[in-house]
Amino acid sequence: MKQIAGFTLRTITAQDNSGIAQVIRTVSAEYGLTADKGYGVADPTLDDMHSVYDQQGAAYWVVEYQGEIVGGGGFAPLAGEPNVCELQKMYFLPQTRGHGLAKRIVALSLQLAKQFGYQQCYLETTECLREAVGLYEKLGFEHLDAPLGQTGHDACEVVMLKTL
Repeated sequence: MKQIAGFTLRTITAQDNSGIAQVIRTVSAEYGLTADKGYGVADPTLDDMHSVYDQQGAAYWVVEYQGEIVGGGGFAPLAGEPNVCELQKMYFLPQTRGHGLAKRIVALSLQLAKQFGYQQCYLETTECLREAVGLYEKLGFEHLDAPLGQTGHDACEVVMLKTL
């Protein structure tokens, strides 16, 4: 566990499943990212995030504030692309933004992914998440012309990659 500006950053547990799922649904609704349009909020694993990231080559962190889950993010193997991981499920409630938490989770993800032997980190997002796109660009992710792997999403028009 790590404290940042009163927030606690820690590895996801099974008890966090409903809290992080609610954060993802709330933030998705805020930006109009609905399940019927093919965004991550439609993932069948949304209510069991712990199981998704409790596997070899994956990790997920939640952000907690005063006992409530208020954000999170992590990475997992990118299906169909050996040696490439995917930054996934980076969602933060409004009160969580601007404290460097997303930057910290990306840094943790890239560091651990490199230790796991990944050579590149991929991500998909959408233009309406301008702050996220800007952060990824500042952290060295480069825009791609076409998606990689088999993410199961088709609505994210911004695809980016970073060499580890």
